[in-house]
Amino acid sequence: MTHSHDRSHREFRTTRWSLVMKVDAPNVQDARGALVDLCLFYWYPVYAYVRRCGHAPQIAQDITRNFLQHLLAHFQEPIDRKAKGQFRRYLLERLNTFLADDWRATLDEEAVPELSEPPPDLERRNQNDNAQATSPEEAYQRSFALEILARAFKRLREEARQTGHLPMYEALEPYMAVDPAPGEYEEIATGLRSRPLALVVALKRLRQRFRELTGDELSDTVSSAAELAAEQQTLHAVLRQRS
Repeated sequence: MTHSHDRSHREFRTTRWSLVMKVDAPNVQDARGALVDLCLFYWYPVYAYVRRCGHAPQIAQDITRNFLQHLLAHFQEPIDRKAKGQFRRYLLERLNTFLADDWRATLDEEAVPELSEPPPDLERRNQNDNAQATSPEEAYQRSFALEILARAFKRLREEARQTGHLPMYEALEPYMAVDPAPGEYEEIATGLRSRPLALVVALKRLRQRFRELTGDELSDTVSSAAELAAEQQTLHAVLRQRS
């Protein structure tokens, strides 16, 4: 039991979010770099929130960039103890504060080069994911969860490409959440010149690896095993709401 606890502590000591919280560490640049990464990774949920507040796409994009730049400009300020446990909560609370203040006053703040270009397809993703969102917070929470999954899928695909299994991955990806219908394993196997049983095993392994990668992505937004477990429950609950 002690070994497990020590291992969890070791794993969470160096996540991006735990680095951000150690702004008094000797190497402050590491903390800033970690926050830059997190801002780039989770640009989409901020954009989805601002869009659901009623701003047009280009305005929402500008507000999102200004907010993330403002966050980086003030990242060494003390982090609210109530919000610092999860980056998801911290980001939303800081966003609400930013929007409640005169955010236009931040337009003259120094630009952050790393945030000059937004991620692609933000508006298309938002239209697909949040057409039924009833509030900005619902759009934010769902977009945050979907970004976690998207990052895990991207890593899973890259692993398949590096190991020479990309065709099999592409054939099995549609079945990550649903089992193939009767006869579909045989049909896929024929196209891949494989055996149906090999595909059954491959899909099981892909699903397991996807769960691992999802946990890995989520763990970068927390600082302890307990927080990770709580965030996993939140992620599943958010995804079930619109499934």
